[in-house]
Amino acid sequence: MPHGETGEPRVVSIPFQVLSWKPRALYFPNFATSEQCKSIIEMSRSKLKPSTLALRKGETAESTKGIRTSSGTFISAQEDKTGSLEVVERKIARATMIPRSHGEAFNILRYEIGQRYVSHYDAFNPAEYGTQKSQRIASFLLYLSDVEEGGETMFPFENDSNMGIGYDYKKCIGLRVKPRRGDGLLFYSLFPNGTIDKARVGGSSRTSRSLGPSPDYPVQAVTLGSRTNHSQRAVLSGLAKSVLDGK
Repeated sequence: MPHGETGEPRVVSIPFQVLSWKPRALYFPNFATSEQCKSIIEMSRSKLKPSTLALRKGETAESTKGIRTSSGTFISAQEDKTGSLEVVERKIARATMIPRSHGEAFNILRYEIGQRYVSHYDAFNPAEYGTQKSQRIASFLLYLSDVEEGGETMFPFENDSNMGIGYDYKKCIGLRVKPRRGDGLLFYSLFPNGTIDKARVGGSSRTSRSLGPSPDYPVQAVTLGSRTNHSQRAVLSGLAKSVLDGK
């Protein structure tokens, strides 16, 4: 098919499964190769530091201790000399139709046994975080390793379930996606009109047993997230990347 100046000369097929419409979540099997996942793990191994949180009004590092216990680092595709991140970034752009220029750097995360990320929103509510110059509209997770037990990405409010019942954000319930090396997970934090999807609260349950390269380095996922239009985060247990709205 003839294409425009910014188009591509061939048809590309990227298989996916719709996991949920509330929130909108898509699963991409075999999105990245095992070699690409291993390359991402190795380039980030020496750069990992304890993960931090964006604090809401009145919150402190001490009061939020234990909510997010992973370690991670940010690496852009331009910093990666192996080219693995660029290949993944280009494929994410095709799958989401969000330009690469709208993405944040990859947030590569590592979850060791017993670590987790309590249920949360990727989007930033201005009422809680103050005025935002941009916003995360979606996140793309790329799982970097297999996990034998635990470590699922969960959506406790899928199809409006568990909402309005005094939900315990530390519980691992609802729709759960098991980490599998090379697979991708895309979920949208905003509706098309720009408002926050309340059903998109999600988190990472504790990793109980890992099939990672070594007992002391259980890696499970990669996340790719985005600001105001799309988020691509990568998790080293995963990898994450965020997309900006361009404002």
